[in-house]
Amino acid sequence: MVVAIILGAVLAFLSVAFGAFGAHALKDKFKEVRYAENWETACRYQMYHGLGLISIGILTEVLGASGALTSATYLMFAGTLIFSGSLYILSLTGIRKLGAITPIGGLLMLVAWILVIIAAL
Repeated sequence: MVVAIILGAVLAFLSVAFGAFGAHALKDKFKEVRYAENWETACRYQMYHGLGLISIGILTEVLGASGALTSATYLMFAGTLIFSGSLYILSLTGIRKLGAITPIGGLLMLVAWILVIIAAL
């Protein structure tokens, strides 16, 4: 599925860009050390799931298209946006209530990985 590969490549690209931006431009801007750590976690999980999406695209070519892989693509992408996005915003603003939606993104990513397992079986 070309869409999965494109979405994955975009997430991976942005992960590198955001990581560099956080390490250089924002290094002294974070209010607390934990916000820098949250930023790094967001970048890391975004990269993992960008690579996961690329893998789903390759799996689609190997295993054939399936509803499970299609759903996994969109859930993984949405989960990454919610998980990493909420951590980026939290890191920049210090609004702790945003931490309440981060697990929703994590849950979507977990469901996506379960669908990948189901597709492989």
